[in-house]
Amino acid sequence: MKNPILNIILIGCLLTSPVYMMGQVLARASVNRDQILIGEPIKLTFEVRIPLGQSYSWFNLDTIPHFDIIAKGKTDTTDNIDGKQFHQEITITSFDSGTVILPPLILQVDGKSYATDSIPIEVSYAQLDITKDYRDIKEIEEVPKPKWMDMIPWVLGFFTLIAIGVIVYLLRKPKKVAPVAQPAQPKLGPYEEALQALEELRKLGFKNGEVKTYYSRLNDILRVFMFRKLKVATLEKTNEELIGQLRKTPMDKESFNQLVHALQIADSVKFAKYQPDEKDNERNFAVIETAIKTLNNLS
Repeated sequence: MKNPILNIILIGCLLTSPVYMMGQVLARASVNRDQILIGEPIKLTFEVRIPLGQSYSWFNLDTIPHFDIIAKGKTDTTDNIDGKQFHQEITITSFDSGTVILPPLILQVDGKSYATDSIPIEVSYAQLDITKDYRDIKEIEEVPKPKWMDMIPWVLGFFTLIAIGVIVYLLRKPKKVAPVAQPAQPKLGPYEEALQALEELRKLGFKNGEVKTYYSRLNDILRVFMFRKLKVATLEKTNEELIGQLRKTPMDKESFNQLVHALQIADSVKFAKYQPDEKDNERNFAVIETAIKTLNNLS
């Protein structure tokens, strides 16, 4: 060899060129035809190679200037030793006559932009052959009606009769008499309600072990009466607070003391400090009943 150094450099370039190509991005666009009539489809093909491990953003195919996108094919992907291979075909057309440029389309790979080549497309109208005779305009031809259309009047008449029958039935149908609203039962007054509750409690009585419930109910009857009759907020108060409210009423001293004693017994029963006998129960019942009558007369 005349120049061994030059040969070594040449062999090295040939050996390293595949390795170099493995790290390169390829973005190529091609069309199957570059001359069309207006509105004829063109197949636009993308061939892309991206090295492994690199992120990418595909071509923006939402709009292409001067071209309309008819259909988008799916993107086929193949993994090779030199990177990922992509192949996609889309169908486009143009309605602009003359030389229309398919602009470069941008592929983003790892923040860098790679553009395809621009492609000129010749778009033209169909040539008119003036040597041929014009065709005469044909007369309008009557198309025979389908046989089923003859049944339309009968079908319409049938449904009309049904509609008339339904309307007549609804008009002649006897109307339901609205039920007469029952007059509302008059609500018992505070005094009548208290006496009725006392009578129910008297009939119910109490069994062994229910003395707390009995006295609690007796106490509540007095509280509800005072709340409704005297407009005193008693439902959330203790018996001591209730006694303070009763001091403001013009009850005689003896009736007041008896009522206080009955409320104190109710508290003692509630906290299991006292077990009343039958006489206590009757006496306390009578005291509450008398107090309700007295408070009703005073107000």
